[in-house]
Amino acid sequence: MEKLPLEGIRALARAAGNWPLDDWFTARGVPPDLLAAYPWNRRSAATSLAENVDGAPEDDDLDYPLLNLLLLRRHGRRFTTADVGRLWLDELPAGRTFTAERIAYRNLLLGLEPPATATHHNPFREWIGALIRADVHGWTNPGDPWAAAEQAGRDAALSHTGNGLYAALFAAAAIAEAASGRADVHGALRAGLAVVPPGARLAEAVRHAIRAAREERDFDRVVDRLHARYGHYHWVHSVPNTALVAAALTHADGDFTRSVCRAVSGGWDTDSNGATAGSIAALVAGRVPDRWAAPLKNRLGTTVAGFDGIGFDTLAQLTAQEAARS
Repeated sequence: MEKLPLEGIRALARAAGNWPLDDWFTARGVPPDLLAAYPWNRRSAATSLAENVDGAPEDDDLDYPLLNLLLLRRHGRRFTTADVGRLWLDELPAGRTFTAERIAYRNLLLGLEPPATATHHNPFREWIGALIRADVHGWTNPGDPWAAAEQAGRDAALSHTGNGLYAALFAAAAIAEAASGRADVHGALRAGLAVVPPGARLAEAVRHAIRAAREERDFDRVVDRLHARYGHYHWVHSVPNTALVAAALTHADGDFTRSVCRAVSGGWDTDSNGATAGSIAALVAGRVPDRWAAPLKNRLGTTVAGFDGIGFDTLAQLTAQEAARS
């Protein structure tokens, strides 16, 4: 769904009898003219439709949790932003970086040091990349959203500033609160907001999204309101995407399937939004339903050396070890 306009997402799902969204996307039963008008993301079409999912395919967004796991194993919680940069140069193929991360990578190769790596000729520094990288910082600080946010901030500072950095703080804190085992999804979102400057555009957007989700029974109406208010942003900007994640989680009230499907159905950076919503909702619910987990076959593809084909059970054990390490 990534890069498709909202009307295309809705048309494809409706044609497959999958609206409101409740299942994997499929090309089965979708008229050829509609598939031609709204072509799937070419890299993902062969691995991510209901008819061909066979394990979790390689994706650049999924490289970063593995890199951050490596970061913590090598440097512990006191890692520096410079440590993140050195790890990228050692372990992250340059061709698998995009937008703000690619600019930061280039700046590292030019010999710049943080925080200049985030600001030098980087028009993408308020986009969504740092939020995408934030999950491990939340998972490894269960019940301590402020520590999670501080950790995520040191990571984010390599490539992002302003609302791009605030989005990472928000996600890490919300995930850490959800990982406490005591919070519902609304408490997790409050914890995320607590670490963001209240006057930031991102904080205003999250508050607006939560309010809209509480006021509208039909989630399509929530999405329409968000697109009307934030549609002038680039589709990968942190502000609209973080708002959409907050709206989806609020409207779904902690249900995993509804959280992920609402986030994806809202457009913009669909894969990233579904992943962040799912990260929080799964922690609150305590599990990922089998109908979503089983097709992934406990196998993750990645370009990060030493991890290709690794099982999610192994990754969970390694992450839990870092959470337990003082």
